[in-house]
Amino acid sequence: MSAPKKLYIKTYGCQMNVYDSERMAETLGGQGYVETKTPDDADMILLNTCHIREKAAEKVYSELGRFKGLKAEKPDLKIGVAGCVAQAEGEEIMRRQPLVDLVVGPQSYHRLPEMEAKAGAGEKVLDTDFPEEDKFEKLKRRPKAKRGPTAFLTVQEGCDKFCAFCVVPYTRGAEVSRPADRILREAEDLVERGVREITLLGQNVNAYHGAGPNGDMTLAQLIWELDKVDGLERIRFTTSHPNDMMDDLIEAHGTCAKLMPYLHLPVQAGSDKILKRMNRSHTAESYIRLIERIRAARPDILISGDFIVGFPEETEEDFQATLDLVEEVKYGTAYSFKYSTRPGTPAAERAQVDPKEADDRLQRLQALLTRQQREVQDSMVGRELGVLFEKKGRFPGQMVGKSDYLHAVHVADCDAEIGDLRRVRIVSSGANSLAGELIA
Repeated sequence: MSAPKKLYIKTYGCQMNVYDSERMAETLGGQGYVETKTPDDADMILLNTCHIREKAAEKVYSELGRFKGLKAEKPDLKIGVAGCVAQAEGEEIMRRQPLVDLVVGPQSYHRLPEMEAKAGAGEKVLDTDFPEEDKFEKLKRRPKAKRGPTAFLTVQEGCDKFCAFCVVPYTRGAEVSRPADRILREAEDLVERGVREITLLGQNVNAYHGAGPNGDMTLAQLIWELDKVDGLERIRFTTSHPNDMMDDLIEAHGTCAKLMPYLHLPVQAGSDKILKRMNRSHTAESYIRLIERIRAARPDILISGDFIVGFPEETEEDFQATLDLVEEVKYGTAYSFKYSTRPGTPAAERAQVDPKEADDRLQRLQALLTRQQREVQDSMVGRELGVLFEKKGRFPGQMVGKSDYLHAVHVADCDAEIGDLRRVRIVSSGANSLAGELIA
């Protein structure tokens, strides 16, 4: 019996890429591959790339450059580039890095076995199409392979919003939602394999409109169907757009026990002028009123957000409006970035803010967000929370899990097993995590 081939995947960026990498590994498992944690002994290397961050493409080329020596030592090694950089720069990748054997866009992962076979025969393979077939149905799963207690599940891909700073509509395509029955089938399969918490993924996940038995379903309706899955204890979703936060989804936060009290709802800026220039189609006021409605349904919900500072034409007054919005909303956690141009997007052609001014604004915003995050964490001390244990800690007898609010929680002298959902009393708050004790 021949030894299995080894596959090394490096994943960049969002949770959807994590999900996609898992599915690529599973489908290549059908071709005899097993995963390895180092590229040095791999028979195939796949870089699953993200185009959101600054200089994303150059970072990929730099990473590929580090494999030149390995390729020289192992001429049969196959190197592939997947993900959004692959979609955006497919032919350029092949031209600039001849060591690359295959380039595959996010919508064509189900074709990897055929691409791998062609690459194995010495062909250079490029596939960045947007095929009509459902890639999720074509992707193969390893039968009943054991999973950890948490998993991602993609329910929607693509975006129709065309924010002025974003490449997603060009790299992931138009909004497409998976049929509900296929999602439920995959969720049941995950639960059978040990998963107790599922995070539903989509570039615009709350725009979900997948086919159901009686017409298209909303995300809230899908969540209520998942609520019926025995053994599934927790449901989360990300990433949402304020314009798609429908009434039934707000209501579900207050009435569905399995839907966790955590919501990532990016606003990006607090200035209506900048929001309009971003093509966000909501205002600061409408966003704040939306947060009020969500908190009326679930008063303890933790709100997370995204912010871009230094967007073209942003003034100090515009930035102050962002600080004012943050002060009013009070975020439990947030992600903030200095604007960087993405070639081909409308904002890339506009007058840019001075980089030093943008840096200063980012530091000021992050200081405020960090203070708010710490205040929310500190408020957990003394509370009893549900914690889903995911792994062993650094110290003997210590276990680490996630609270209902997605905080990391460390418990010493813990008799819980990985996958246990237990009640924990929070005793202290650290810089980025909580410490607790099991409640007997």
